[in-house]
Amino acid sequence: MGMRLRLKANYDISSFSTNIKVILTALKKYGMIMADNGSAMYISGAPDSRWDNNDLHNLSQVPASAFEVVQMSPLYTALTVPQGAAPSISSFTAAPPNVSAGGTATLSWTVSGASYVIVSPQAGAVRGNSVIVTPAQTTTYTLYATNQYGRTTSTLTVHVP
Repeated sequence: MGMRLRLKANYDISSFSTNIKVILTALKKYGMIMADNGSAMYISGAPDSRWDNNDLHNLSQVPASAFEVVQMSPLYTALTVPQGAAPSISSFTAAPPNVSAGGTATLSWTVSGASYVIVSPQAGAVRGNSVIVTPAQTTTYTLYATNQYGRTTSTLTVHVP
């Protein structure tokens, strides 16, 4: 967690779409910070209607070997890892809890001590304490609240008859 990586300058991005080239060019210049969340080498960010999520999935074609380590410090061991409380989730609700296919529900939560939260599936990393989802079928959502000491999760299901 916290390792800084940069996409190697010689990595060929010519086969990607224009939008993905923007991201890959930024990764070559600015790099990224690793977090222990999601799948292996999964790039996530704030949801934005200006990006095509289907196109963003093409980022998964970039292998881990295409990145170089820029910084690894501090390096934590079992003896030096920071100690503290993981975040707490006191509520995670859906309003309404039952929707028609294509209808919307607002997922809301109360979290304390989190550096960031992720709602999966659909929403990703979110700011604030609510997000609107549009399930096509009955869907179980997971709220991940994370800080430097750990992660806490809570789930709920929005039912689509």
